[in-house]
Amino acid sequence: MTETTSRPFEKNSDRRSGPPRLLERNVRALVERMAQEERAKPASEKVATAIWRFAGTMKFVYLHVVIFGFWGLLDAGWFPGIRNFDPDFTILGTAAAVEAIFLAVFVLRAQIQMNDKADVRNHLDLQVSLLAEQETTHILRLVAAMADRMGIEEACNPEIQELLRELKPVDVLDRIELHTDKVEEEIRDAL
Repeated sequence: MTETTSRPFEKNSDRRSGPPRLLERNVRALVERMAQEERAKPASEKVATAIWRFAGTMKFVYLHVVIFGFWGLLDAGWFPGIRNFDPDFTILGTAAAVEAIFLAVFVLRAQIQMNDKADVRNHLDLQVSLLAEQETTHILRLVAAMADRMGIEEACNPEIQELLRELKPVDVLDRIELHTDKVEEEIRDAL
């Protein structure tokens, strides 16, 4: 091997700096997927999203300060020719209550959207974790087999042998449920 060529695992100062191409590809794919999902949303969902996003801004607060302030000044007779049309602010209160009901619905809808997205992300995280666990176990099996062939005693370590066993997601869920039930029972008994 000549001095100009590099081995696959050596540091190479000639490699370009910045994030790896794989990272760029993955980020681009995620961003494109999010844009595709956004374009596929029905118009009603886009309107609802725009409303709850606007309702969470300071512009929304300022708009209401202006509207309610103007209403109060108008009702107080500060503008000539306009008499006291809402003396107890009943109309304003009713309008604000109706607006609050609609805003609550939009906020709940937003929370449902965020929960749905979180569920998808959690599922993706679980799948990636399971894949990584399977890949790691496979690599560990290969390394353990090489160590065994080379006569390295550490290959017989019981902990390594335990890690070589296949881990099924159902088994993990069963264990979590079992321990959760035990802890909950202990808490109930303590009360």
